[in-house]
Amino acid sequence: MPFIRSVLHLLWMAVTIIPWATFVVIASLFVSSTTMYWMCAGWLRVAVSGGTFILGIQNRVTGMENLPTGETSAAVLLLKHQSTWETLCMPTLMPHPLAYVFKKELLYVPFFGWAMARMDMIHIDRSQRAQAFNKVVVQGKRLMAQGTWVIMFPEGTRIPRGQKGTYKSGGTRLAIETGAPVIPIAVTSAKCWPRKAFIKTPGIVDISIGKPIPSAGRQPDELMREVEAWIESEMRRLDPEAYAGASANT
Repeated sequence: MPFIRSVLHLLWMAVTIIPWATFVVIASLFVSSTTMYWMCAGWLRVAVSGGTFILGIQNRVTGMENLPTGETSAAVLLLKHQSTWETLCMPTLMPHPLAYVFKKELLYVPFFGWAMARMDMIHIDRSQRAQAFNKVVVQGKRLMAQGTWVIMFPEGTRIPRGQKGTYKSGGTRLAIETGAPVIPIAVTSAKCWPRKAFIKTPGIVDISIGKPIPSAGRQPDELMREVEAWIESEMRRLDPEAYAGASANT
């Protein structure tokens, strides 16, 4: 049954993204970037709703009260990254537009990437690290000034359930450069949608939003260690089965 559900959800996403992306690319010639964002977020709701209805995956969100208030309040969201699920979900949950920092190769993915290319996000060339970070800062300042939150995965890639990657300080460096607070977020998506897995299983994905961490006067590495400590501690609380027998440093 999980295999059939997974096939059906893949078909659901493929069938819906083609007309939606085509419409968005055409509409981008006539509408604002903010309108474009919410139009694209509409398809993500379709994909996530399909995940709930077809796959049986449900979100349990806590900590929404920790998000900054105000139309132009800045924030850098730093998430645990275990699967595609949180990438799809976050724009459907957040009250502000989000700008993902992502590798430019994703722009070449048919339909999905083409629609992303029409959005006001931050795509970078990972082979040019210095120039890439400068681009993140410049665009991040502009986007946060208009009320868009920047979202990043500090481990850089999807991490298997119960494991920890290397937390890189790009997100905290951006927060310090812009004066924005950091919002740490723990996500247990691998319980239902494992990394690189085709077959997904029903269940509850916990999304826990931590309290804002001020960036003023902090050092990037030291601030990232605090973010890492909160996320990894919260992951163990939310998914203790995955970390059974693991040391605090894994």
